[in-house]
Amino acid sequence: MIQIHLEQLQFYAYHGLFQEEKLLGNEYLVDIHLDYQPNKKFINAIDETIDYSKVYELISQRMKLPTDLLETIATEFCHQMMEKYETLQSIHFSIKKMHPPINQLIGHVGVKFQLKRSDI
Repeated sequence: MIQIHLEQLQFYAYHGLFQEEKLLGNEYLVDIHLDYQPNKKFINAIDETIDYSKVYELISQRMKLPTDLLETIATEFCHQMMEKYETLQSIHFSIKKMHPPINQLIGHVGVKFQLKRSDI
């Protein structure tokens, strides 16, 4: 099993329930961990692995679509990845909203989601 990590991906996007969030936007951090079983004993070419630059392109496109809930982003993206990559065995996805519109909150909020191929 191989694990590919994309960590601390930074996005500015317009997700949220409140009109203020949809107009002003917010900063987000995304972590993605992909566990996959390669088809070959040794990996010598990019088409024998999951290309993390392609994964980054997919999450970048997804982050451009305004969405009310972080849970929606997490679950949809994970299912999309499972459909795209047949060797993918599990995906761990984390998204953090860095400046949520919550009075007196110091910190961030977020969602973590894990999807295993055996669960779909």
